[in-house]
Amino acid sequence: MKLPIPAEGQFRAPAHHERVTSKIGLALAITFTTCFVTGLLSHLIQHPPGWFSWPSRPVGLYRVTQGLHVIAGVASIPLLLAKLWSVYPKLFGRPLVRSLPHALERLSILVLSGAAFFELTTGLLNVAQNYPWGFYFPQVHYAVAWLAIGSILVHVAVKLPIIRRALSRTTVEEPPAKGLSRRGFLMTTGLAAGVAVVATAGATVPFLRGVSGLSWKTGKGTQGLPVNRTAAAAGVTWSPAWRLSVVTPRGTTTFSLDELRALPQTTAELPIACVEGWSQSAIWRGISLPTLLKAVGAAPGTALRVSSSERGGLYGVSVLPGEHTADELTLLALELNGEVLAPDHGFPCRIIAPNRPGVLQTKWVTKLEAL
Repeated sequence: MKLPIPAEGQFRAPAHHERVTSKIGLALAITFTTCFVTGLLSHLIQHPPGWFSWPSRPVGLYRVTQGLHVIAGVASIPLLLAKLWSVYPKLFGRPLVRSLPHALERLSILVLSGAAFFELTTGLLNVAQNYPWGFYFPQVHYAVAWLAIGSILVHVAVKLPIIRRALSRTTVEEPPAKGLSRRGFLMTTGLAAGVAVVATAGATVPFLRGVSGLSWKTGKGTQGLPVNRTAAAAGVTWSPAWRLSVVTPRGTTTFSLDELRALPQTTAELPIACVEGWSQSAIWRGISLPTLLKAVGAAPGTALRVSSSERGGLYGVSVLPGEHTADELTLLALELNGEVLAPDHGFPCRIIAPNRPGVLQTKWVTKLEAL
């Protein structure tokens, strides 16, 4: 038996009103734009083009931007579900395609929904460090983000007259319908988004850690600091014959661990801010990069290629820009929270630089090479 297809006009619940749709869409535009801009910034920091420069101060800026990236993504999930619930009666509109502009509108909605769900789903799995796919997450996530933001712009351009009308105070009010009111639906959506944010934001926001039941990583791990990649997972072992090589145009200088400890030491409180959104401050002690560069006859502000004893990892080599090697708070760290670095935190030495993503804070350093 063929079931009758409901007409679009039969959906009279307040949740489907254009004012509701527009208000949720406005909130979603804010969270998605925040997510896109902060994600783009993180991508540029990790893969900087020649024109891009990222400062070393303030020390916690990346902690804020990447925390906003993840929090905005979490808030987008209930907002997106509410938006789709509000507009799904449009699927029953007939005819399916009325004109070329209408076809483009429907195509933009399809692309927008698919890209948005892909970004939010893979983003959540990345936060959990669960990768059930065969592609390189940062590259694909970055590419689909452009697809999502482009489809949003097309959709907003098409719907702008309706959005203006719906958000104006002159919108014609309709008689109350059964079910949750428009205000009730909006308040429920806002509450769901707020609960999602509070439940997870403790990973980045220290004062929320006591109430963020779903926050991850923060406060856990050896020496009071979370660990994303252990020494065992990286295949790193240490030998007393270990030496740090510092390569400059003047030649190569090597340091034993005892010789590094004999150099002037600097103590600084700096955060580790991970691309997954968690961050944690810690007390680090080691040799500042300006001090180390002067000790080998190089000028502070020289960009360095940092090599790890890790083999086969994606981040075994990083580049430390001159903005950071000139900063006294950029350390070749030997101690963490008053203790010698544990193997999982980079023993015998690691880079800890202000305002840098955690994946670029190279552990198990074996060579520094002036560029």
